[in-house]
Amino acid sequence: MIKKIVIIGPESTGKSSLCKALADHFAESYLTDWCPEYAREYLMENGMDYSYDDLLTIAKGQLALEDEHTRALQTALDDSGDTSKEAILFVDTDMMVMKVWSEFVFGKCHSFILDQIAERQYDGYLLANTDLPWTRDALREYPSEETRQKLFYMYLDMMVNQNTPWDIVGGINHDRIANGIAAVNRILI
Repeated sequence: MIKKIVIIGPESTGKSSLCKALADHFAESYLTDWCPEYAREYLMENGMDYSYDDLLTIAKGQLALEDEHTRALQTALDDSGDTSKEAILFVDTDMMVMKVWSEFVFGKCHSFILDQIAERQYDGYLLANTDLPWTRDALREYPSEETRQKLFYMYLDMMVNQNTPWDIVGGINHDRIANGIAAVNRILI
């Protein structure tokens, strides 16, 4: 069985770095992998002038990438021959992120994304706090602290109003990773 832990939150909150660090840390006890955010690849290839319909394409790409990583991890688990071995997939971004992004930018969300939120099951969520400084890169759009906080509270509202275990992860550098490890351990209990 594969446990899936999703890392969500506003841009520039260390989601990708946290996913990789958690996969590396938990590889001592579990078979692990992490699924990157498909939107980065899509936007690097197609540019930042995206439309509402592009978000549906990105959502489907994210799901396909997650499914690909899930299959690969399941194959590795099956090939290990160790029936007691467990696996964890850390997922950088899911349909909740797509919902927030879509509603924030366009004021609406595709029903496909909403349906996937209802259908997909995860074992836990980590909500990345905005206590890291915003770092510019070619794909980031919202540097203002006010916007980052607004987006954070949109994610927080979604976490509070669903049933999957979740935790907020904050801190700088090693503290953030240690807090993420502790949160995952609480979720896995």
